[in-house]
Amino acid sequence: MYGKDPMVVLRTEYSRGGRNSSTVRMKLKSLIANFNTEVVYKADDKLEQVILEKKDCTYSYFAEPMYICMDADFNQYEVEAENMGDSLNYLEDGMELEVVFYDGKAISVEMPTSVVREITWTEPAVKGDTSGKVLKPAKISTGFNVGVPIFVAQGDKVEIDTRTGEYRKRV
Repeated sequence: MYGKDPMVVLRTEYSRGGRNSSTVRMKLKSLIANFNTEVVYKADDKLEQVILEKKDCTYSYFAEPMYICMDADFNQYEVEAENMGDSLNYLEDGMELEVVFYDGKAISVEMPTSVVREITWTEPAVKGDTSGKVLKPAKISTGFNVGVPIFVAQGDKVEIDTRTGEYRKRV
């Protein structure tokens, strides 16, 4: 917690001064509102931990401006479009994901660490362009672009790491 807002830590930087006590600089992002901040804490400062609940759900549909997910008991949860983040790059109907709750309100979703998607468009491989690790642009069904090796063709299924957006392997 930072003030009255629950935050998630994006980046930390530890530094130790000569005579001063050590400090930690944190870049924070609000879980509810859409803003970032940077804060410096001393080593002996106490932070309030936020407890988040998670529930396994299935993505159902998009109803402007909410994404609707449903759990096993057919309860529907609405997640605002701006809180979906990078997960929109991989989202498909009927996909399994985790909905994150704070104070009984659905605030975001967590994707599986990797997803399998079909390449809908990519350029053909250029013969002789094989020096080192060569990547070419490819588009998946959601419209997201990912770099793939030159041997991947249109219609192939590939595994993508959802945390980094990078190609893992051909399936």
